[in-house]
Amino acid sequence: MPESASRRRKKPAYTPPPASTAPKLSKAWYAPVCVTLLIVGLVWVVTTYIAEWAFPIPGIRGWNLAIGFAIMMVGFVMLMRWR
Repeated sequence: MPESASRRRKKPAYTPPPASTAPKLSKAWYAPVCVTLLIVGLVWVVTTYIAEWAFPIPGIRGWNLAIGFAIMMVGFVMLMRWR
């Protein structure tokens, strides 16, 4: 049984997405800053353990570890956005 003209689709079944532009590349300074943050955070944590929780900032003890991991996390999050 043939379909009537009124029941046909008005638009094509597939519409291709518009042509996208290439993603923007990161600035030249972005990757070195990420790696530097990762290294500084690692050095901060290692210093905290070696100095038995007294350094790099005396008096805050366990928070030194949190600061070191926070610095490393900033570097890691930046690396996820690097292109």
